[in-house]
Amino acid sequence: MQDFVARRVTMVDTQVRPNDVTKFPIIEAMLHVPREDFVPAARREAAYIGENLPVAPGRVILEPRSFAKMLDALDIQPDELVLDIGCGLGYSSAVIARMAEAVVAVEEGDTATLAESALVREGVDNVAVVAGPLDQGSPRHGPYDAIIIEGAIQTLPEQIGAQLKEGGRIAAIFMRGALGTARLGRKIDGVVIWRDVFNATAPVLPGFGVEPAFAL
Repeated sequence: MQDFVARRVTMVDTQVRPNDVTKFPIIEAMLHVPREDFVPAARREAAYIGENLPVAPGRVILEPRSFAKMLDALDIQPDELVLDIGCGLGYSSAVIARMAEAVVAVEEGDTATLAESALVREGVDNVAVVAGPLDQGSPRHGPYDAIIIEGAIQTLPEQIGAQLKEGGRIAAIFMRGALGTARLGRKIDGVVIWRDVFNATAPVLPGFGVEPAFAL
């Protein structure tokens, strides 16, 4: 088996730092968390590739570059509560947990159970995994200082925006056809105002697509 620690260092040195992500908390967290322990067993050898890694039908762990740049834009602080939507098998939540005070991770069904088990194995004790529809978030734990969506969206459900604190930040990848743009939103006077940050792609998460218009 290859040395996963060395791969982790290579990931940070070739996929994260060269893309202008230099904040120490992000670098430290991505060097520390064993990404290979949060992917399907059959994909452990591919854990550190520089592309989205499938973890379930239509679901991926975001490539390290995109994930790191979203964290960079969010600028998560040590006293903040973060909502991680679509946490997959828990990798993103484990990384964010080293940067924030606490994380609420939302995932569906059996995947949520697997994420919780992986986080417990790694001794991550400041993440609460909530099983349920991704587009519902977790209002009972909010409001949140920051929200990150681990996949693409075409539209932001109102109930997700409502869970963001006034002045809070949200990061998501918006897909328009085959093209995607990661955006950072900030809630101002109850409205999320977005700005483009970088180009990225990912599968659109269930509940975050635009309903096709009805036509005769």
